[in-house]
Amino acid sequence: MTGKSVVVLDYGSGNLRSAQRALQRVGADVDVTADTGAALAADGLVVPGVGAFEACMTGLRKIGGELIIAERVTAGRPVLGVCVGMQILFARGVEFGVETQGCGQWSGAVTRLAAPVIPHMGWNTVRTAAGSVLFKGLDAGVRFYFVHSYAAQRWEGASDAQLTWATHQVPFLAAVEDGPLAATQFHPEKSGDAGATVLSNWVESL
Repeated sequence: MTGKSVVVLDYGSGNLRSAQRALQRVGADVDVTADTGAALAADGLVVPGVGAFEACMTGLRKIGGELIIAERVTAGRPVLGVCVGMQILFARGVEFGVETQGCGQWSGAVTRLAAPVIPHMGWNTVRTAAGSVLFKGLDAGVRFYFVHSYAAQRWEGASDAQLTWATHQVPFLAAVEDGPLAATQFHPEKSGDAGATVLSNWVESL
């Protein structure tokens, strides 16, 4: 074990156990919980998410998850969002014509990909940000597993954030590293050795 404690935030959405197992495999001491104290005290917090933006935000607000995220970020304590757990960090999500307020850690909206085949499901390469911590040690052509129909397709946040892009007919953000707050649109827990390296790099950075 690294001795690094990680909480996978349980708000009723996400592949909680697969995320827990993936993090344990790279040496983290992992707890799956909705407990505010534990989520604030851990060295790292992982916010998973699958399904609809609106449903995820409803579940998150029931446990005060948006406040937990905000408090950790303000204190400079690491948070990692995964899939819809990345999307809800933005100001809003637009699905089926319905706009839902997100956590607002980043400006901008998550919108439907303008691609003939939706969802974007399967393995895809990414264009990694220079100096990225998450992708350290990975080759340029490595692939990650995606399954989503919506994504952040523009960046309106800090100019010094490290942005990793992917393309499914149109470019979209595959990962963001912005101070203590990081996120991936792909599922690292389903992305084999490459995903394990991303998680390992994040845990080591805690």
